[in-house]
Amino acid sequence: MDLLNTLVEKGLRRELPTREEALAVLATSDDELLDVVAAAGKVRRQWFGRRVKLNYLVNLKSGLCPEDCSYCSQRLGSKAEILKYTWLKPDEASQAAAAGVAGGAKRVCLVASGRGPTDRDVDRVGKTIAAIKEQNEGVEVCACLGLLSDGQAERLREAGADAYNHNLNTSEATYEGITKTHTYADRVDTVQKAHAAGLSACSGLIAGMGETDEDLVDVVYALRELDSDSVPVNFLIPFEGTPLAKEWNLTPQRCLRILAMVRFVCPDVEVRIAGGREVHLRSMQPLALNIANSIFLGDYLTSEGQAGQADLDMIADVGFEVEGAGTTTLPKHRADALAAAGAAGGCGTASTAGCGSEASAGCGGHGEEGGGCGPCGGHAAPAAPAAASVGEARTDLVAVRRRGAGTDLAPNA
Repeated sequence: MDLLNTLVEKGLRRELPTREEALAVLATSDDELLDVVAAAGKVRRQWFGRRVKLNYLVNLKSGLCPEDCSYCSQRLGSKAEILKYTWLKPDEASQAAAAGVAGGAKRVCLVASGRGPTDRDVDRVGKTIAAIKEQNEGVEVCACLGLLSDGQAERLREAGADAYNHNLNTSEATYEGITKTHTYADRVDTVQKAHAAGLSACSGLIAGMGETDEDLVDVVYALRELDSDSVPVNFLIPFEGTPLAKEWNLTPQRCLRILAMVRFVCPDVEVRIAGGREVHLRSMQPLALNIANSIFLGDYLTSEGQAGQADLDMIADVGFEVEGAGTTTLPKHRADALAAAGAAGGCGTASTAGCGSEASAGCGGHGEEGGGCGPCGGHAAPAAPAAASVGEARTDLVAVRRRGAGTDLAPNA
């Protein structure tokens, strides 16, 4: 297929595809799907070999968020029955992080619900970062605390943070329909603040919220322009009690096409399969590893993920390997640029060389990055139709399980 050959060649050169080419990937047929995966796999192996980076999420503060993000189970007015608690103490967060590191996680992602951190919150998170790094030598720490004020990114970097996550989530044109308590520009500003402070910028998207193909391409092109080092791709988990509870729009095939489009547009960045992979990719998760080079290990913010051992078995079965702590994730040109920015104390404004990573920023909603590793109980989603037409989402195959709901388990147990 000429399209795929062209996209592979451009990916190997880090050349931006045209919008028409990106849209064409999303429009490919099921008969062409394996060819699409194979083409994206060539680009993935060029820059990341057969390595899979494991990330582990620690939810520092859960629920009671004042923001109104429609996808989020922690949002203002959410009726979702989720765990709600205030800040974990540094030793509690460090203990939770250690469980993920023991399972092979190279990066720990610290998430807190809310619009954004106060200066006191930044100090608190700084102590948590110190505790985690003291106990786990060589671990990367990414903070995801919401919208940043001036100077806060620099303080997080001084405290030992390696990265900052804040997702764009969807296109600028559709953003107001998803969230009204802050703007798309607010999110862009926070990613730029992190980048300018010398932190590895992580920014991604949530697919399945009713967006068009054009919206998906728009947000991925925006992520490339922001030059983030990692791009988490979340697949909406329609949580009961949220405005998007009935949005079941994704099939495994659709998810694979979206991941492939992201890889072609952002060839040399860490593409992470984040929230919703178990729900929407299901038995096709191993195919997705041929496109993405990073996943979350274990549970998500407010829902259960796949068992950590099942993730490790899947990686081994597909012939890939877990990326070791001593291995640099990013290709040399990106790693060198990040190191230079860090040494200079920041890098001014974002360039246009690459792309972004991690689930939603700040409100820490469910459909975003994951965290926690232990079994947590929960409940299945409401009964759905027993069958669906070819090409439609199969909600009868889905079981959304709320992390810790109905139990006395401590956070991140």
